[in-house]
Amino acid sequence: MNNNKTNNRIAVFVDVQNIYYTVKHTYHCHFDYHKFWSDISSQGVIVKAVAYASDRNCPKQIAFQSILRNIGFEVKLRPYIQRRDGSTKADWDVGITIDIIDFADQVDTIILASGDGDFQLLANYVRERFNKDFNVYGVPSLTAHTLVEAASNYHPISEQYLLKH
Repeated sequence: MNNNKTNNRIAVFVDVQNIYYTVKHTYHCHFDYHKFWSDISSQGVIVKAVAYASDRNCPKQIAFQSILRNIGFEVKLRPYIQRRDGSTKADWDVGITIDIIDFADQVDTIILASGDGDFQLLANYVRERFNKDFNVYGVPSLTAHTLVEAASNYHPISEQYLLKH
């Protein structure tokens, strides 16, 4: 694990739907991706940054995705699925997991923005198998306790990461 910030190679993975809904539910506003990027950049060199989102093909979503790209994220889209019962799905858990495992040996630190407890096994795997830092950013009240415990470091999403309108 690399404690030298100037040599710390970082890969960032954002579960956009999870962050959007947990921030909106808890704080009634939006996540500040610019501030997040700035804070991550101060921890080392970002060599890979991916934001995983649903593809609704609507103007607001397209504009948001463009903002993410301008910040420095690669944006990966998955079709937005509306089920017969009215529920929706655009799950990226497997895709995020594959990408993190693929990049784990190329970086010193993995950063995951998500509160999804399904990633607890991944955090443990990356820390044990690759001996890498696995840092998690999530909304405290909606981040799985098991994920917090599995992380090398947990960073609560609170006031400093909120976009105020």
